[in-house]
Amino acid sequence: MIITCSFVKYIKYLKHSSRRVPTRGATSYSAERWKASKMEGEQAPASRDDPVIMKLDTPEFRTIFTPELKTLAGLFEKYNYEIRIAGGAVRDILMGIRPKDLDFATTATPNEMKDMFTKEEIRMINMKGEQHGTITSRINDAENFEITTLRIDVATDGRHAKVEFTKDWKLDANRRDLTINSMFLGLDGTVYDYFFGYEDLKKRRIAFVGNAETRIQEDYLRILRYFRFYGRIAENPDVHDAATLQAIRRNVQGLDRVAGERIWTEWHKIMAGRFPVELTTKMIECELSRHIGLPEKPDVAAFLEVHKRAEENGVRLRAISLISALLKDQEEVMLLHGRLKLSAFDRDLALFLVQHRVVTPSEKPLKIYQKLVIMPKGKNQGIKEFVCELFRYRGDLELLRVFADWQPPRFPVGGDQLRQHVKGGKLMGLVITRLKERWIDSDFQLDREELLKLVPNIVEEINDDIQK
Repeated sequence: MIITCSFVKYIKYLKHSSRRVPTRGATSYSAERWKASKMEGEQAPASRDDPVIMKLDTPEFRTIFTPELKTLAGLFEKYNYEIRIAGGAVRDILMGIRPKDLDFATTATPNEMKDMFTKEEIRMINMKGEQHGTITSRINDAENFEITTLRIDVATDGRHAKVEFTKDWKLDANRRDLTINSMFLGLDGTVYDYFFGYEDLKKRRIAFVGNAETRIQEDYLRILRYFRFYGRIAENPDVHDAATLQAIRRNVQGLDRVAGERIWTEWHKIMAGRFPVELTTKMIECELSRHIGLPEKPDVAAFLEVHKRAEENGVRLRAISLISALLKDQEEVMLLHGRLKLSAFDRDLALFLVQHRVVTPSEKPLKIYQKLVIMPKGKNQGIKEFVCELFRYRGDLELLRVFADWQPPRFPVGGDQLRQHVKGGKLMGLVITRLKERWIDSDFQLDREELLKLVPNIVEEINDDIQK
């Protein structure tokens, strides 16, 4: 969607220029940079001698047992392979939340799972995950189950790992990012917690498994995952562990290896959770800015002001709307887009907000926005929502109410009526544009006959402009 003249010119310039949209924080790595996934001399993290901490029989746990899951559990028992629920679903169940997704870990290798499912005539789908140890089965043509072989990371390039399969549950738990995500849940309700994730969960504490710097260097996206889970779990906006923040600061350059789409996915989730402004501000304090597409000195004061105003007005802004407050102009929006690969909607909304967020005094403040809807500079999809979001952003609640209820009237003149007065397609387009301007200026009061009477004078004006 293209809305403004300046943006139209900018896009045309890019299309016909050898220059590309510059990006912040995006680095190309032509060769894999693998390193050992454990720092030399790193001590093993503190762990329990007995990882079994409880046996669950809660409503959240019982509700996961669909007929398909019972079939899956029976298969693994029949073939003598262990299978447990892993990661986020365990965390959610312990918090009294019914999990949306279930991930499973098993002692069975991918080949063993394939042989088992083949013998039992269970369909397997999405075989791309096999190289990472994941097999996806579909049972009763009703439910998919992703099951991953226990594994250890033997080397990493800071984003992807070379893995080896294992049958040691503790080693698999040790490769996970956060303690609260490192627990397992047996299908009999037994909770296995090697690295005190349950204690951290009760304290609402976000901690990496073992050495934070090592975990981050295994996958730099974990920097943003830290902030996302902080917003999801923590009860206060700013009780971060100082050593963890230091580890993040020392490794922010690693985010340059992470695809912009993945960064935006995590950041968008941060903005949708609790403490979105506090966490984004903390990310800026930790020097993430230029690695995630922001300028070196984002406008944090405007960011805080826009969020405070929205909270006071009881309105919820889109993530990109809040983030656009950090940017001073459309060029910075395009730099952000170049790094994060925003959707067309998010990109154009940010461009629109940055251009129109300063209020222009007018006796009829809605007219300029009604004109944008009636006479868009490009595609018209979403333009009304852009204007509504602008009013939320600026705190213009009365204009928001009126504009949201306004239904764009239908322009009363069509090409058929104009053909007897105007010859040529290009001239007709110019005449329609000027007729619409007169119609909007009349607050949409001019009818077809009155507009058609204006055509001769408009044609004369256009011809005079061409001759000049």
